[in-house]
This record gives sequence, C-alpha cells and structure tokens, in this order.
Amino acid sequence: MDDNDPLTPLDPAYRSVMRIVTAVWLAILLVPTIAAEVAIPGWNGVVVIPYLLLAAAILLRLPQRRWQARGYVMVDERLRVVRGMLFHSDTVVPFGRVQHIDVDQGPLERAYDIATLTVHTAGSHNASVHLPGLKHADALAMRDAIRAAIRRDTL
Repeated sequence: MDDNDPLTPLDPAYRSVMRIVTAVWLAILLVPTIAAEVAIPGWNGVVVIPYLLLAAAILLRLPQRRWQARGYVMVDERLRVVRGMLFHSDTVVPFGRVQHIDVDQGPLERAYDIATLTVHTAGSHNASVHLPGLKHADALAMRDAIRAAIRRDTL
C-alpha cells in the first residue's frame, strides 16, 4: 500500500446526509439568535440576517469540503482511511489486527442507503476506525472481504 494509491471517494449521498445534519444544528443555533434579535428592540435583522447568511455559506460549503476530505482504499489486506480538513488523519489498518467489524445504519443513513463501517482492532491507540458514507452494499462487501482475509490468515 502506497500513499500515492488513489483514494475511493465516499458515496455522494453522504453529502446530503451531512447537509441535513448541519441544517439541524444550524436550526438549533437559530433559536438563541432569534432570542438575541428580540432582546434588541428596534434593531430588526441586525443579528438574524448575518446569522442566516453565515448559516447558508456553512450549509453550502462545509458538507462538500468534509466529503472531499475523506476517502479510503482497501489493498494488500489493509484498509487505509483518510479524513480531515484542519486535522488530517491517515489511518492504515492491517487485517491481521482486526478483532471484529460492524456495519451500522441510523435512520437517516437507511433513508439514503448508506452505512458506516467500523473496524475494531487490537490495541488501545485508534482501536476503532470508522468509515462513514459507504453504500450499504459496499460496506457489507468490505466487511465480508475483511472477514475472508482474516479466515485465510488464521488457517
């Protein structure tokens, strides 16, 4: 496995899921913004309008940037997961260290047919590696491929 191996991007539906989650958080933060607007009599729009402009910019750009900053590659009985915009993380998991594998879906992920693959490894540092935003069928196929590699190693 080489750092120059091209990364597989996450499923585009994951951007939509991240946009929905971001929109929910921005809506929650809108409540204190409206309260601040009401607390300042006669200054209509001084707090809410800048917040809405900032929220729109965040909603349009942040999920796209986060999606672009993530990827993975599975080669030579290793899984490499890359993520992060400010704090870049590049994790390589050899299949020989894998203890067990989970494929999880929340209600929003189920609606978009995507899943999160979680690989639990031996050791304490980075003992779990999460790979969200995979097509559900791809996550199941990756889980089965890792299991098959582990079985070959133990025989």
